[in-house]
Amino acid sequence: MKVQNVDYRSADAAEKFVESLRTTGFGVIRNHPISHELVEKIYAEWAEFFASADKLEWRYDPKTQDGLFPADVSETAKGHTARDLKEYYHIYPWGKIPDSLRENAMEYYRQAEAFAAELLSWVEAHSPAEVAELYREPLSNMIKDSGQTLLRVLHYPPMTGSEEPGAVRAAAHEDINLLTVLPAANEPGLQVMDVDGEWMDVPCDPGQLVINVGDMLQEASGGYFPSTTHRVINPTGEGCSQSRLSLPLFLHPRPQVVLSDKHTADSYLKERLRELGVI
Repeated sequence: MKVQNVDYRSADAAEKFVESLRTTGFGVIRNHPISHELVEKIYAEWAEFFASADKLEWRYDPKTQDGLFPADVSETAKGHTARDLKEYYHIYPWGKIPDSLRENAMEYYRQAEAFAAELLSWVEAHSPAEVAELYREPLSNMIKDSGQTLLRVLHYPPMTGSEEPGAVRAAAHEDINLLTVLPAANEPGLQVMDVDGEWMDVPCDPGQLVINVGDMLQEASGGYFPSTTHRVINPTGEGCSQSRLSLPLFLHPRPQVVLSDKHTADSYLKERLRELGVI
């Protein structure tokens, strides 16, 4: 198993990318249209936000799930007991966000959502006929006017040595959504599990994007596209003193979209959020 690093400008980019999703659940894309400079600006702005005491004024709303999720309510991955060593902020176009951070965050949201929609159309175009027949509506239509696509700004604080035993920055998990778009973080640590159950580092240099399949696409495709297990490991050595920031966009369908005989997008999302302990 090998995660493909695909040149967005190449003639066979879509085919190679979808094959990587099929075999690994992940793909890496370079020379894409999303601004790397914008990502760097967002990392710098949000590093200041997470370092400030004012951040607690933006605590999340349990009903709408927008705002700051402090470390004391961070996710507990399914099958784990220790909370992840992270805090994060949920951004929706309709949600609350500090004025000083809105412009760049929303510009990135627009760029990443448009690019993710294009990637979803690649997946649709290169799905075998028997898989495409499972889609209750075109994949690209599932996200139209959704309002549920989530931009998460993640902050993994430096290690202090007093962490709960067994706690890691992000325990092994799968994503809930259709596709996740993730620019290179400012520090390493992302790993994916291969078909033999071995962990391998996901290559992603500055300016590149990591894309992975979420549970909803796995559900809609009858398991053809695998929602692969991944994690963020704790740093060692000098890396322990560094914060890690990342900026995943989780592409979500409209709540009423039918994924399968078992689930709508809304029923699937709520089931998983209950498992994570955030609703």
